[in-house]
Amino acid sequence: MDLEFFEPAEAAALMRCTEAWLRDGAATGRFPHTCWGKGKIIFTSEHILEIARLSEVPAQAAPTSAPRLIGTRAKGRLSPVN
Repeated sequence: MDLEFFEPAEAAALMRCTEAWLRDGAATGRFPHTCWGKGKIIFTSEHILEIARLSEVPAQAAPTSAPRLIGTRAKGRLSPVN
């Protein structure tokens, strides 16, 4: 069995996040975890992998429209030159 167990502080150090963020996610049901004894939060190595997957931000496609120009000088660049 290759499953490892981590307390919130250990998991936070491993994930480079705050312990409070992990505890809050577990308490609100956003993050998988297990409870031992009288509610002691424990994360397994599988839980940590799943939390990382849940926290991923999908890549956005490259913009297909013309670049966005802001300001009065930018508007001048869009005007046809006479």
